[in-house]
Amino acid sequence: MTYGPRWGRIPRRGRTPRPRLGRPRPRRPRSRRLRLVLGSLAVVLLLAVGGAAAYTWHRLNHNINSVELGSLLTPEASATSDLNILVVGSDSRAGKNATRAGGGVDIGRSDTTLLLHVYGGRRKAAFVSIPRDTIVNRPACTTASGQKLPAREGVMFNSVYETGGAPCTVAAVEALSGGLRVNHYVEVGFNGFAELMDAVGGTDITLAKAIDDKDSGLHLPPGKHHLSGQQSLDLVRTRHGVGNGSDLGRIQLQHQFLTVLLGKLAGQNLLADPGRLFTVADAATKSLTTDSSLARVDSLASLAYSMKGLGARDVQMVTLPAQLEQGDEDRLVPDAVKVAKVWAALKGDRPVPEDALTGTASGPNGIGQIVQPG
Repeated sequence: MTYGPRWGRIPRRGRTPRPRLGRPRPRRPRSRRLRLVLGSLAVVLLLAVGGAAAYTWHRLNHNINSVELGSLLTPEASATSDLNILVVGSDSRAGKNATRAGGGVDIGRSDTTLLLHVYGGRRKAAFVSIPRDTIVNRPACTTASGQKLPAREGVMFNSVYETGGAPCTVAAVEALSGGLRVNHYVEVGFNGFAELMDAVGGTDITLAKAIDDKDSGLHLPPGKHHLSGQQSLDLVRTRHGVGNGSDLGRIQLQHQFLTVLLGKLAGQNLLADPGRLFTVADAATKSLTTDSSLARVDSLASLAYSMKGLGARDVQMVTLPAQLEQGDEDRLVPDAVKVAKVWAALKGDRPVPEDALTGTASGPNGIGQIVQPG
């Protein structure tokens, strides 16, 4: 290294240094550098959240099974119009978009069937339970796999799902109701129901009477209980633990449990806890098979949002009026006069009159009030 009179050190190998002219460049203030760093972090976080949201959206959509029901269903007139949703509880849910939802060898069995009528404005609703032991006429129908089934008279209602799945069940309910049109179909797998109950934190109830069911192993003394998901499932499925062991007593117990559950859900603010919201949404979507128009998270969310004002006090619980068949107490015969009043009320978007619900084997006071909030 040599030195010259003007530049100081002269680098070797002929490299000529650039002179520093003018004032030196000022350094960025620390506050500005901090803003740049924070801004960069914000961009990264937004990208990360966006990616997580996309993954979450894909996962929840992928959870939902669907069944194509086509012209069997009637589209909603509007986001606030009256609405009929057929809800089926089944003990089988095999495979994504599996034929078991409508005509395969692994259809499973329907244990619970409810027609949910949401009144115009979507601030009140009625649940109409159709006992599985009800004798009905099954219309000719086509299963989801394309198998054509001939009409049959005098069959047990739960056999319709076992034979023909969702399409034949929708057709049978519309025939039974004298033409009340179903807008949506929702099926809940029992295993998924138990997981969903765990996701919402279980259920607190108070029992007025003991429930002892040797078949399921459910033994609950009178008093307060915190039920796990499996215990909640065992409770809504028990037949021999209440009343005379018939399906009617079980339905009344289900109505009481559902009222407690609606009250619990109305008091939860899941939006304030995104992690828990995802847990509940994940469990809920895993438990569902829906008609194809509902088989997306945004469609389900939109439907749920339209009914956001519904609470336990806004829901009427109804069991389809029926009498025990003479000589066979395991079979129920619909009470034609009272059943007609139920369907006429729903077709007219009116509450079901009380005189349609009393004086039958399926009346509301069969087992008394057993389940209350905890």
